[in-house]
Amino acid sequence: MKLALFDLDSTLIAGDSDCLWGEFLSEHGYVDAERYQAIHEKYYAEYMKGELDINAFLKFQLKTLADNDKTQLEAWREVYFEEKIRPVILPKAVALIEYHRRQDHELMIITATNRFITQPIADELKIDNLIACEPALIDGQYTGEVIGIPSFAEGKLIRFKHWLASLAQTPDEVWFYSDSHNDIPLLSVVDHAIAVDPDAILKKKAKAKAWPVISLR
Repeated sequence: MKLALFDLDSTLIAGDSDCLWGEFLSEHGYVDAERYQAIHEKYYAEYMKGELDINAFLKFQLKTLADNDKTQLEAWREVYFEEKIRPVILPKAVALIEYHRRQDHELMIITATNRFITQPIADELKIDNLIACEPALIDGQYTGEVIGIPSFAEGKLIRFKHWLASLAQTPDEVWFYSDSHNDIPLLSVVDHAIAVDPDAILKKKAKAKAWPVISLR
C-alpha cells in the first residue's frame, strides 16, 4: 500500500475552510459578525504563529454547532459549500489528486478543521479517508465538545499513527502535501514531504531538509 496524504486548507483549496465558514455565518447574520470575526482573527493569528491552543479554539469553533439544530446547520452548509468552497478548489490540486489516484495510491485528507466543515469537501474530491477534528453528537445534536485527540500539529501525527494501526499494515511509501509549519511533525516522518505554497516557517524548514516546494496556485 502506498499513501498520499493532503492537508486541506491553503493546500488543496485557496483559503481556509474554517475562516470561510465564519465569513459565511457572519455575512448571513447567523452569528454576531463583529464579535465572531474578532475572536476568529485572534485564533487565526495564533495559528499562523504556531501558538494556537487547539482546545480553546475548538470550544469556540464548535459552539455554533451546539447552538443550532443539526438539520439547519446542514442546510447552511450546502449554501456555504457553493458560495465559499467550490470557487476556491484549486484545479492543480485536483490534478495532483488524480495523479496519485491513477497510481492506485490510497488517498487521505488530514486536517485540523472539524469534520462537519470538511466532510463535504472530501466527498467532492472523492477522497474516502478523512482525518479531522471530530465534533461530538448526542441524540442527533452537536454538543460543542470534541471527541478524541484533535488532528492538529503533533496530534495530526498521532491520529495518523492510530489510523495506520487500525489497518494492521505498514505502508510502502507515504507522501504528504502541506502548506503549514504546524504540520512539520507529520512531514518529518513520511517518505516524501512536499511543501505546497508554504508559509515562511515551513519554507525555511523545507529548504533545510531539501523537501520539494511546489505551488498549486
